Amino acid sequence: MINCQKHHNYPAAFLLFALCWMTLSSPWLGGTVTIPYDAKAHFQAQLQFLATALHTGQSPFWTPNVFGGSPQIADPQSLIFSPAIVIAYLFPQPSLVVLDAYVLALLGSAGASVILFFRDRGWHPIGAMIAALGYSFGASAAWRIQHVGQIKSYAMFAMTLWLLARAIDRHSILSGVLAGLSAGLMMAEPDQVALLAAYILVAYVVAHIVRQPRPLLNARHLAPVLISGAIAGIFVAALPLALTYLFVAETSRPQIDLAEAVRGSLHPASLLTAAIGDLYGAMDPHVEYWGPYSTSWNPNELTLSQNMSQLYVGALPLVLLVGVGLTRRIAWSREIMFFTVALVIMTAYALGGFTPLYALFYWAIPGVSFFRRPADATFLVGGLMAIVSGYLAHRVAAGPAPQKLGRPHATEACLFISLFALALAITIWMGHVSDATKPIVVAAFGLIAARILVHFIERRGGQSVLACLTAVAAAMTLDLRINNGPNESTGLSVNRYDFMNPNCQNTTIRFLKAQLDQPPLSPRRDRVELVGLGFSWPNLGLIHGFDHVLGYNPLRMEVVSKAIGASDSIAGWEQRQFTPLFPSYRSTFADMLGLRYIAAPVPIEQVDKRLLPGDLNLIARTADAFVYENPRAFPRVMFVSDWRLADFDQLVETGKWPPFDPRKTVLLDREPSGPTLQPTLIANHQSEVLLAKYENTVVEVEVTTNQAGFVVQNSAWHPWWRATVDDKPVEILKANVMFRAVQVPAGKHRVRFEFEPISGALAELSRPRPKTTTISGTKRAAKRPKA
Repeated sequence: MINCQKHHNYPAAFLLFALCWMTLSSPWLGGTVTIPYDAKAHFQAQLQFLATALHTGQSPFWTPNVFGGSPQIADPQSLIFSPAIVIAYLFPQPSLVVLDAYVLALLGSAGASVILFFRDRGWHPIGAMIAALGYSFGASAAWRIQHVGQIKSYAMFAMTLWLLARAIDRHSILSGVLAGLSAGLMMAEPDQVALLAAYILVAYVVAHIVRQPRPLLNARHLAPVLISGAIAGIFVAALPLALTYLFVAETSRPQIDLAEAVRGSLHPASLLTAAIGDLYGAMDPHVEYWGPYSTSWNPNELTLSQNMSQLYVGALPLVLLVGVGLTRRIAWSREIMFFTVALVIMTAYALGGFTPLYALFYWAIPGVSFFRRPADATFLVGGLMAIVSGYLAHRVAAGPAPQKLGRPHATEACLFISLFALALAITIWMGHVSDATKPIVVAAFGLIAARILVHFIERRGGQSVLACLTAVAAAMTLDLRINNGPNESTGLSVNRYDFMNPNCQNTTIRFLKAQLDQPPLSPRRDRVELVGLGFSWPNLGLIHGFDHVLGYNPLRMEVVSKAIGASDSIAGWEQRQFTPLFPSYRSTFADMLGLRYIAAPVPIEQVDKRLLPGDLNLIARTADAFVYENPRAFPRVMFVSDWRLADFDQLVETGKWPPFDPRKTVLLDREPSGPTLQPTLIANHQSEVLLAKYENTVVEVEVTTNQAGFVVQNSAWHPWWRATVDDKPVEILKANVMFRAVQVPAGKHRVRFEFEPISGALAELSRPRPKTTTISGTKRAAKRPKA
């Protein structure tokens, strides 16, 4: 084996990689395009909320701006436990470019980590260059950059792998601790990429130990390193994982059943995109995507977007995988076999229901059942392809690679011809020959050029290292720019997202913010609903500081989903799902929510067919929406003098309220603990409620009343909220299905609500978990212990 560190070419490799990173990232960094869809609809809003909280002295642990209130600290996509918190701390109003730069910096750090991993192994820098570029800009790393959380997990996997390998090879406790911190950061905001990456890392350690002549002795020697790393990882990830675990148990999707999960499987026909990047027209704006999970292919199974099935890592890596790895069997060499096996397993996992293996994964591997869409494994499929192909380039550059088959070049040619023949057969079968001709021809020329480059590396890689490095960097950059560059899935015009600027001039946003403005101490804090204004609108409350009834998030409290009708998104007005409890905007529950303003792109009668003339008032017509007012909306805080018991589960299922006036009586799901204040009905009852303070995690209410009763706060109840009356702890009661209430005696009092997630979660974890039940087909915990 060649020891590449003697060639002193790794500094050049780092420099060339940095130049390639700048070139491939320039469309986003220059502001020409921006990462669209989830990056803006979800993560831009999360980042702005986090920045606003930090720069106004508030806690970001709870948000009142979506779903009636939600525990941000337990949301694995809130960015609180990610490096993005540094961005939020530095920028009070992080721009679209800032978030894009953060994502691209993660990918750059991943590529640098891969180079360092290759350097520590003593592998050729040409292989490191191929692996780094393929890892950073290949497959899902290029096509799914809008999934910011998964990009972070993917990047941290590369960094952890490098540090873990270094810790094991050198028996370095410091590297072990750093690897643990990196792994903890990877797992702190869990997603499926992080879960699978964690299993790969564990398997890497086990494989290393088992391969040693004396495994038990080696394990004992490594114990201090591994234990120190584990402690560091637990230190970082234990709290956020515990919070997420408790939150997920009470959300609308505590577990994904097998039938639902396999609907997000990678179609086997998508594997062809590893050879022909734009085979199905995912990148060409003049071709309507016609591949798997399209209306052309299987119109009843539109469960994956067109960008989720792209596996192109580059022509050069593919030639190395097929022409060197398979035909010469070098992919099964001892040094790289672990990654080859991992690649095969991750590919099988990504294929999901198309193989019998996924059911085994689902039932046997802890954590898999929490995630839908096995196609998320394409992140790791692409990364592992890059690493294996980089190693194969190292073997080619180090000298003539062994040829274990009699005619490897003929075998290689047959394999590629078979791939293209299969692709052509599919295009003929689907009737898209004209659409696929260009990508097939481009791919063929790319593979020929890559084969010539592999031959050049094999001849000159040992002597003309810098020339080969430069040629590889240029070829990979050009290839990835053509086949994985900005497209309608990954790069849209910045001008499309002007309304996401906190100081935007959008007429709808400006009008709503003006209407929502209230004088100090007003008990009102009105809510709005943005119905069908576009994919990026539901989370705008996180950016502009107003409270939206709905939002965009796959995780939300189950009671919110069942009571309000909140689904994953509300991009189209036809997606608005009314419920028995919230059958119309003209309903008791809509009033309780304080839903005063509704904005929709169509007349509201098309959205809510139960409305009668005069139920809502049309108050504005902007460029985006019809804006309506519900004059019956309740204030955010109220005082009521009476209470009665109600079955909240039955209310949610039937929507049948008992006879009561919610301005005078509060419904509770159980009797208050301790001495209950029995109200004395006074004919001249008088009360005044003032909202003295309203922040993310602190709400203070001043109440003056000549009668005992309840302060009702019409925000989502959660067991981690605590309350005091005149600085004395009191119980927060679940009121009117999903709101908060506390008892107060007659007189003048100050009621303080405060969100305390750490103590609340610890108290919850100390109690035994309840058994699960199934309600309306959704698996959930039976009644949660009361806080």
